[in-house]
Amino acid sequence: MATMDIFNNDAFRTRELSEGINVIPNMWGRIGELGLFTTKSLRQRQFQIESQNGRLVLVQSSTPGTDVPGSPRGKRNLRDFSTRRFAQERNITAADISGIRAFGTETELVQVIDEVNDRLVDLRSNMDITREYLRSGAISGIVLDADGTVITNLFTEFGVTQKVIDFDLGTGGTDHMAKAREVLNHIDVNMKGDVKTGVTALCSQAFFDKLMNIADFKDAHKYYTSVVEPLRDDVRAGVPWQGINWEQYLGEADVPQEDGTFLNKKFITDGDVRFVPTGTRQTFRDYDSPADYMETVNTPGQPFYSKVMPDPKANRYVDVEGQMNTLPVCMRPAILVRGHSST
Repeated sequence: MATMDIFNNDAFRTRELSEGINVIPNMWGRIGELGLFTTKSLRQRQFQIESQNGRLVLVQSSTPGTDVPGSPRGKRNLRDFSTRRFAQERNITAADISGIRAFGTETELVQVIDEVNDRLVDLRSNMDITREYLRSGAISGIVLDADGTVITNLFTEFGVTQKVIDFDLGTGGTDHMAKAREVLNHIDVNMKGDVKTGVTALCSQAFFDKLMNIADFKDAHKYYTSVVEPLRDDVRAGVPWQGINWEQYLGEADVPQEDGTFLNKKFITDGDVRFVPTGTRQTFRDYDSPADYMETVNTPGQPFYSKVMPDPKANRYVDVEGQMNTLPVCMRPAILVRGHSST
């Protein structure tokens, strides 16, 4: 019969548990699926982002064998950032494993690991949706904590003003195609040397419902469903129109309150749409730092960590903890466009 002493086994070391929680399939949601963010591992929480207000210039030809002309250097700025810890615990008591015993080809250790994995899946799911929420803040320009407080305002940090476009979807006289071109032109101008393969519009439900009622979009939808994807009924997954892929985005999660209730939080404000370039190389980044464990100090940060912590007094339980230490950042917040409809 299993005892709490089994957690002294090497299988429950932080390294092994962290590798395990990183293997669990992610459920990041649509922003994760788009593959916008590349990961940068840090060895500490604090980091700096250097921006250079340079510009692209034509390179003059020069004669082979002569000195190579230097490149003009723009003004450089260093901005300080810090990752944040997002952690949660699940409890395993002696009663949870007291009935586990070796049977057939399964060992006592394997069955206890299964109990731990059940907790890890739960923890990983909560951290996945939290990462999706943080990323939704990064593509909006302001990364918020679960309680709505500001973690970082990228517009303020980089000294830029957010582009806001009123699509006025309730007015028949508005040139909506011109509004879409305005989005694309603004993003292209502010890419500043990066590349993209397309632009995606993540629409709140209210915005998408209004969009479906304008004549130009309806015509595009009819062509798309009849020619490109015949018999397609559900258009929420995306309709290309005017060089933008328009999708309905329903990301949301519950936030626990002090009184035991839950507050539902939508990741994109209802009535809004967020435009993001896809296929970029340097525009969106996840900065991950080490967990605050002694054994992970100064090691390259991983996306997720887990650790088992026994009851220090009576050995009646162990806490299985999962955590991530991260900050998603848009390196070019000037490209972020917010759309809405005043009517």
